[in-house]
Amino acid sequence: MTNFILSPPLLGFVVASRAALAFGVGLLVANRIPEPRRRKIALTLIGLGAATTIPAARLVFGSRKQERLVESPLEVAELPGL
Repeated sequence: MTNFILSPPLLGFVVASRAALAFGVGLLVANRIPEPRRRKIALTLIGLGAATTIPAARLVFGSRKQERLVESPLEVAELPGL
């Protein structure tokens, strides 16, 4: 099993990058803001969300911890710290 340990700032960074991307896409399909202004804002948010995707993914996958299942008592003796 893989556990991801995320600090509150890291979780906030991931959520903010996903929200910027989603909000930008939502603005592109909305009709409430005039088209030239809406397009500039939407493309900026999409660019920001896309640019932060790779660093966010690297941080999240770099924080994972792999748990090993102990199968026999001999393996317990071999594990450091037990």
